[in-house]
Amino acid sequence: MENEVKLTVGAMVTFAIAVSALVVLPYIQVSDVKPPEGLKPYTSAELRGRASYIANGCMYCHSQQPRSESFAPDAKRGWGRASVPGDYYYDSPHLLGSMRTGPDLFNVGVRQPSKDWNLGHLYQPRAYVPGSIMPSFPYLFEVKDKADPDEETLNLPPGVAPPGKVVVPKPEVLDLVKYLQSLKHEYPVLPPEPHDAAAPAAAARPAS
Repeated sequence: MENEVKLTVGAMVTFAIAVSALVVLPYIQVSDVKPPEGLKPYTSAELRGRASYIANGCMYCHSQQPRSESFAPDAKRGWGRASVPGDYYYDSPHLLGSMRTGPDLFNVGVRQPSKDWNLGHLYQPRAYVPGSIMPSFPYLFEVKDKADPDEETLNLPPGVAPPGKVVVPKPEVLDLVKYLQSLKHEYPVLPPEPHDAAAPAAAARPAS
């Protein structure tokens, strides 16, 4: 009986330490984080696109968390600066990702701002990135003999569209591309020096 009590107490202490280290302390660190000045809330279309991003499993192969130069050459890869907690202020759930089968998408709206490129890449990735292992998403598009007056068609490279047909993107992929285009994190993340701190420093300089 004594050994069972010790085992139970040890397990509870271990659990409490793990919860404190992995849940409580991180929450305390980021609970008062504010959005950076240049970060904008998602529009309704971008939120629908974000839902499509989740539904199609994009986060299983793409991360959204570039690391600092001391850990990895992510900046040299063109993935943008290292992310900070405030970058995810409007994200729920967070889509940090745990694998990089494909490139990081934290700043893809800067790298690939073209709507045509993103739509075509989702329809047939290998037409834009030879050797890509990314799956295509043909069910997000319709192949028609002719587009309706209120529909847009894909501008695809020669030989990619079915002969004599047009490819029309569905609303969910148009929203998905809007979400991808919104992933731009070029704003500064360090606050400017306070004016009241700069003034005494200037006054302390010797006159020339």
